[in-house]
Amino acid sequence: MAKTLTITEARAQLLELADELNRPPAAHAVTVTKRGKPVLAVMPYEFYESLVETLEILGDETLMGALRQSLKDARAGKTVPWEKVKRDLKL
Repeated sequence: MAKTLTITEARAQLLELADELNRPPAAHAVTVTKRGKPVLAVMPYEFYESLVETLEILGDETLMGALRQSLKDARAGKTVPWEKVKRDLKL
């Protein structure tokens, strides 16, 4: 369940939040409110990095085009067997 704290509660619990969010199983983010409205999200840095990377990929038309084509090929059965990939890479 998502956790919500007031800004005062978050300030008082900041050190504990850092430990809690980096200990499995962890929520992805804690919502911080000010006067009843969400104003911040506190999350583990690794989760933040993954969000930024995802947004960068989604914003790159070349990468998205390649992803769309790959999905189309996979749906059409245009795949390469794992054994062939291993041979080609000499794994």
